[in-house]
Amino acid sequence: MSGTVFEKAPARDRRRFPGISSRAYEHPADRSALVALRKLSGFDTVFKAMSGLLPERSLRLLFLSESVRVGETQFPHLYEMLRDACYILDLDRVPQMYVQQDPKPNAMCIGLDEPIIVVTTALVELLDEEEMRAVVGHEVGHALSGHAVYRTVLLFLTNLALKVAWIPLGNVAITAIVTALREWFRKSELSADRAGLLVGQDVQASMRGLMKIAGGNHLHEMNVDSFLAQAEEYEQSGDLRDSVLKILNMLPRTHPFTTVRAAELKKWAESRDYQRIMDGHYPRREEDKDASVTDSFRQSAAHYADSVRTSKDPLMKLVGDIAGGTADLGGRLRDRFTGAGGSATGSGSTSGSAVGDPDGPATPQG
Repeated sequence: MSGTVFEKAPARDRRRFPGISSRAYEHPADRSALVALRKLSGFDTVFKAMSGLLPERSLRLLFLSESVRVGETQFPHLYEMLRDACYILDLDRVPQMYVQQDPKPNAMCIGLDEPIIVVTTALVELLDEEEMRAVVGHEVGHALSGHAVYRTVLLFLTNLALKVAWIPLGNVAITAIVTALREWFRKSELSADRAGLLVGQDVQASMRGLMKIAGGNHLHEMNVDSFLAQAEEYEQSGDLRDSVLKILNMLPRTHPFTTVRAAELKKWAESRDYQRIMDGHYPRREEDKDASVTDSFRQSAAHYADSVRTSKDPLMKLVGDIAGGTADLGGRLRDRFTGAGGSATGSGSTSGSAVGDPDGPATPQG
């Protein structure tokens, strides 16, 4: 089925996005993490050296022999979802997709040359049609963004780190790369969640799917608003010790916490960016070559700065307060010693108060 070319559109009546670039839905932090990853010392060298050793052919053979390949005669409803997702995001070639026996609900997109999508039986049994459609769209979004390549490298290096744990320096080097890859991959999941929403075009179904992944098939016992409130409580509760524990809990994970994903997706679904895409205004793939790396990095940096500024996490608030206080103090010192807003050499008490009192006026008042 790999390499299948679309001949007709599925019957589903959903908005389609011809030529859409992955930049349309990528989370700013996803781009920022990719830039950081590529700047990681030695990564390019390691990637080039490892790419020929990655067991991609072995993985394909493994899924072919141990899983069920989705198609017109096997899991046909999933095949239609896959074709539908590829049609909406305008992929001209349908990736191979497999269903793997596993008691844990999960899905992934891997592969260097051609992406492979794998979903577990537990996930198929857990989700209804529209919830599953969002998941398939999520994985197709990974394929469109090229995330599958880095996911494959992450899997390989994680296994390699276990094998060379007895080599002190070798293990440290690989662990650093794995940590960077995990940080990027957590951000890429937020991008793929957005792609899933563009495919399913049903925010409630996306929310339900995330709740089920967190709490199982007990929708009658769960509530979307209460679930989202957990994300708010998680962000703002506790003290600096809890902030550190959050970081430690997150480091070994490849996915963000489920409540956080739900909150991030809901926020995006209510944004102007999402509405513009739905209205047909989005960047095209043909424009990717002209996209400014500097602009993308600037947007990512602005996102991180805004996240720190608006975060209710105790550690992030402290960082924001320190940064804001430093900038404010720097501005006052600059004004005083350059003469802005008053005499550069003046020694009046008001001027002194402007510098020394953080609650005083921003500039000297003569």
